[in-house]
Amino acid sequence: MAPRTKKPTTTEPTPAGTQPAAEPASDAAPQAVPHVRVAVVGSGFGGLGAGVRLRRAGITEFVILERADSVGGTWRDNSYPGCACDVPSHLYSFSFAPNPEWPRVFSGQPDIRAYLERVADTFGLRPHLRFGAEVTELRWEEEHTRWRVTTRAGSWTADAVVSAAGPLADPQIPQLPGLDGFPGKVFHSSRWDHDYDLTGKRVAVVGTGASAAQIIPAIQPTVDSLTVFQRTPAWVLPRADREVTGLEKWLHSKLPPSGLLRRSALFVIRELQVDAFVRRPQLLKLVQQVALHHMHRAVTDPALRAKLTPDYRIGCKRILLSNTYYPALAAPNTEVVASGLRELRGSTLVAADGSEHEVDAIVFGTGFHVTDLPIAERVYGIGGMPLAEAWKDGMEALRGSTVRGFPNLFFLIGPNTGLGNNSMILMIESQLNYVIDALTTLDSLGATAMQPTERAQRQWNLELQHRMSRTVWTTGGCRSWYLDQDGKNTVLWPASTSAFRRATRHVDLAEYELLKRTAPSGDALDPEAVPV
Repeated sequence: MAPRTKKPTTTEPTPAGTQPAAEPASDAAPQAVPHVRVAVVGSGFGGLGAGVRLRRAGITEFVILERADSVGGTWRDNSYPGCACDVPSHLYSFSFAPNPEWPRVFSGQPDIRAYLERVADTFGLRPHLRFGAEVTELRWEEEHTRWRVTTRAGSWTADAVVSAAGPLADPQIPQLPGLDGFPGKVFHSSRWDHDYDLTGKRVAVVGTGASAAQIIPAIQPTVDSLTVFQRTPAWVLPRADREVTGLEKWLHSKLPPSGLLRRSALFVIRELQVDAFVRRPQLLKLVQQVALHHMHRAVTDPALRAKLTPDYRIGCKRILLSNTYYPALAAPNTEVVASGLRELRGSTLVAADGSEHEVDAIVFGTGFHVTDLPIAERVYGIGGMPLAEAWKDGMEALRGSTVRGFPNLFFLIGPNTGLGNNSMILMIESQLNYVIDALTTLDSLGATAMQPTERAQRQWNLELQHRMSRTVWTTGGCRSWYLDQDGKNTVLWPASTSAFRRATRHVDLAEYELLKRTAPSGDALDPEAVPV
C-alpha cells in the first residue's frame, strides 16, 4: 500500500533559511501551528539521510530542524586543524550517494562537509531545511496523538519525530576550579576559534583522544610550547592514508561498479575484525604488538615511552590512527604530563600530580555528552515523562531506535548503535530502513503511532548487555567514554554491522503497541490500543 500523504495545514514548504512567523502578541489572533508528517532533528549524516529516505518513500511533508546556519552536523562543528575521518572515505558515505571524487583515502573535514552540502542539493532537501531552529522541547500530546516541537525559530506539530542530533554534538568541558579566572583563551576542539592565532603561544591540550591526536600534530610545529595533559594513554596504529589517484577517480566515475567493489572490500575487511572485539579479545594481541612497534619507531626516549604505553588491552578504548601523533609528542617543544588537569591558578595549570605549567591558551579535547544526551532533557513522553528520567539508570532503546513511553520517536545513532571498527553510515542506513518501514507499516494498518512493549525493550537490552560482557570494551581493563557513570556500556553495538542490518530490516509488530487516532485531525483525539 502506498504511503498515506495528508494535505498539510500550511502552504508549500518555507524556502531554506527563512523562518516561520514570530509567535503572535498576547492580544493578536492565535495562528495555526504548522503540521508535518515528520520532524527531523539535526542535519548531519543522520538528518540528511532521513530526508532522502522520506522523499523516496513518498513522504514529503517533513522539516529538518537545524540549530546552526548550515548542514553538516559534527562535520560542520569540528573544523579544528587536522580534522579528518578515521574511516576510509569510500565507506564513510551514503550507499545511495557514492562520491568518485574523494581526494584522499581518509578525507578531511572540509571534503566531508562539502559532500553533505552536495547531498542536500542533489536530493532536493533545501526546501525542507529550517536553520536556526534549535529544538527546545519535544512534547507528546496524548489528546492529539502527535508531537509538539518547539524551537527557537517557531513551533510545529508532527506525527513522528526522527532524532538525528547525534551523540557527538554537545561538547563536554570539565568543571575545573579556577577555569573561569583563566586570563588566556579557552575553547573546545569542536568550537575552534579560528580568529585566535596559536602561533608562538604556550598552548595546553587537555585530553588525548581522537580529536587531540589530530590537533596536536597540526599545531605543534607553530606553537612556542605545547603541554599535553594525558589522563590515560591511547593505543595508536599507523594510518594508511594517501591521495586518491586521478586514475582511481576516473575509474570510479566512469565505471561505478568499481567504486561499489572498493566499498564492499573495505566493508568486508572491517567486518572481519568484529570477532576480535566482541567475542575473542585475545586475538587483538598481534594488533597490540603492531601498535607497540609503531610507538617504538617514533619515540626513542624510554621515559616518554613509559608515559605513552597503555596498561589496558588494545580496543578497550578507541584506537587512534596516526603517523604524526607520536613524533609531535616527542618534539622538543612538547611536554606530556601523564596526569589529568586538577585546577587553574590564573595562567598556571596545576596537574593532578602537582606539577605546574604556565600557558596562554587551553584547548579541551575532552569529548562530548554521549551517555547523557542533552536532548533527553528536552523530550517529554506519555504522561509528561522526561526522557532523561526514563534513562536515569542508563540509556536504553529497542533496536537502538525506539523507547517505550515515547511513541513515534525514532533515534538515529541511538543507544548501543556505535561502532568500534566500521562506518557509522552503515548503521544510520540500517536505522533508516527501520524508520521508513515503521512509518509505512502504520499507514498500511491505519494506525497513528507505535511504541515498544515493555517486554520487548527489556528483553532486547538484557540480551545486548549479556553479549557486551564478553567484549574487549568490558574485559579490556579500561574506563572509556563508552561507559556511563555506573559502568554500563550504553554506546556500542556488540556484534557485526551485518547483524544490526538484519535486526533492523523490518519492524516486528509483536514488539510494539499501536495507537490509533479516533477523531479527525485537528479535533480532540483519544488514542486507543490497536490489536496486532
